[in-house]
Amino acid sequence: MAKTVDVARDRAYDDTKTVMPGEVARGVYLERAPSAQGLKLLLLLLGTAGGAMGEEKQHEIRLADLKRIEGVQNHSRETLRALFVELRGAVLVYEETDSQDEIIGGFIDELRVGGQSDDTGELYIKWWFGRTFRRIASESNHWAIIDRQTVYALRSKFSILLFQHVSSLVNLHHITSKTFTVDEIRAVLGVEGTKLTRFADLRRFAIEPAIEEISQLSRFTVTASPEKVGRSVRRVTISWQLKDDLRTTRRELDQPKVGRKARRDQTVETITDRAGPAFPASGGIAFDTFWHGIKVQSGCNMDSTMVAEKFRAFCEQRKIALTSPKIADVFKSFCGKIGKV
Repeated sequence: MAKTVDVARDRAYDDTKTVMPGEVARGVYLERAPSAQGLKLLLLLLGTAGGAMGEEKQHEIRLADLKRIEGVQNHSRETLRALFVELRGAVLVYEETDSQDEIIGGFIDELRVGGQSDDTGELYIKWWFGRTFRRIASESNHWAIIDRQTVYALRSKFSILLFQHVSSLVNLHHITSKTFTVDEIRAVLGVEGTKLTRFADLRRFAIEPAIEEISQLSRFTVTASPEKVGRSVRRVTISWQLKDDLRTTRRELDQPKVGRKARRDQTVETITDRAGPAFPASGGIAFDTFWHGIKVQSGCNMDSTMVAEKFRAFCEQRKIALTSPKIADVFKSFCGKIGKV
């Protein structure tokens, strides 16, 4: 089985993606998670180091190169200092399989900002990854391919952490969902112990905003389904589906972030309270925000291409025109009857 560092080395040509150890992407070892900006900076450091991330060596990037990146471009030397403090304070905790010792360490051993780089004459950032992270990276044979543009566009640390976790699982065969206990989903999202202790608050302020933002800006659509035991939510199932068509996502990523939330909210309002467009005569609906939004709101998790095909067959059998003014209501009812599969 290939090593994560070998995959990172082989993909050094692709500056749109970062190869991250799956153990790190899934957040299972991370405590004191950095802010969204701190996580974006970490992704950049990992991408810059590439296949050398597991080596005990100094890495370097020009400050000018960092500031040109969309999403982190407005940082000064002073604001970057605060992010480095966050990264230095993030903690990795895991149990070693052989010895069963508990290992506690971090991402970064030391960072330096400033001075003049000998070869460019410009301000630089130099860093050394911490011993614990280097061990995880060098021993890892599970990796996640992280879309940099998506991470740089995400606004919340909850969104980034969940996106990284799903990215580490999305290409595994026959796996399209994962069930977490409430404590586990809190850990994945980096929610501190004293924050959002009520599940209603956790769902409103962390889970739902994260899945909406990821679904708008990434290559897959994400849903969350709470599972109750009695009156209490005990587990949450996160499901994902690769989009059939990325044109709308790419267009959104290319647009200014101003107005992005309003555009997203427009697609998740009470969609069927108004007349909508004709139902597509062919293809899937995974990337059609109007029809996919109805499907999600109706609690249906069937494959978006399959549900579209079944609905067209249903309409043909009952002689319902796909251009009918009531087609959205018919589709909502249809999805509600299918429900979860």
